[in-house]
Parts: sequence; structure tokens; C-alpha cells
Amino acid sequence: MLRGNQMNEKEYKNPSLAVDAIVIKNKASIPKILLIKRKNPPYGWALPGGFVDVGESTEDAVKRELKEETNLDAGTVRLFTVASEPDRDPRQHVVSIVYTAYVKDTSVVKAKDDATEVGWFSLGKLPELAFDHLDIIRKIM
Repeated sequence: MLRGNQMNEKEYKNPSLAVDAIVIKNKASIPKILLIKRKNPPYGWALPGGFVDVGESTEDAVKRELKEETNLDAGTVRLFTVASEPDRDPRQHVVSIVYTAYVKDTSVVKAKDDATEVGWFSLGKLPELAFDHLDIIRKIM
């Protein structure tokens, strides 16, 4: 008989759940995408994002991560894709729910929390990216 949160004696290993955001300036003459430079390993440029907290929806998580890392208040976010390859993150198996967000050209960004830098990049001139983020971005091109 199961009691409370006790399922059984077997322990299950599950992937971690994360979110990432593809943020695009919607008024720019040349569309640009927002990237952060990671403060923690694995280092490098990446899409803004992070892990979903217990009790948090993925939509709320992506908005929180955008605010924490870039100072952006995301309005509407839209589900874009799911990245689930078991080896996409060198730390552990992470499934990421990827959202798109469009912001005005005048939105001010600032590196905060887990980001040391933040910048807008044209899709044709992206820096080397962490994880599988280049593959994710290519899906939107």
C-alpha cells in the first residue's frame, strides 16, 4: 500500500527539466537574437534559461530566468520546441522546453545572476554556443 509520497522501494532516475528562451528583437531592421555568456560551467554563450523549480510552470520558469539573467520582462512567450537528446548537456540528462519571445527594439538588457555578459547577435554572426543551442536556433531560421 502506498502512503503519502512513497511510491515503492525502487528508485527512478529521471532527467532534469529546464527551459530556454529564443528572444528576438521584433522591430530590428536585421533580426537579432539575445544570448548570455555563462558564469558557470559549461562556459560560453548560450540561450537564456535554466532549471524549472518544483511547483513552477515552464512558462513561469522561462519568464523568471529571462528576468534573472537579462533583466527582461517577457510578455507573451510561445512554445517552440523540446530539446531532449540525452547527451545535450555534459552535466546530466536535461530535457529543455524552448520558448520564443519577441521584444521591442528599445528593450534594455543587463547581465545578471548566472550571466557575465548579454548581447544581441544577428543570426548570421553567432558566436560558438554551449550545449545544443546552435541546433535549436537553426530550427527557427
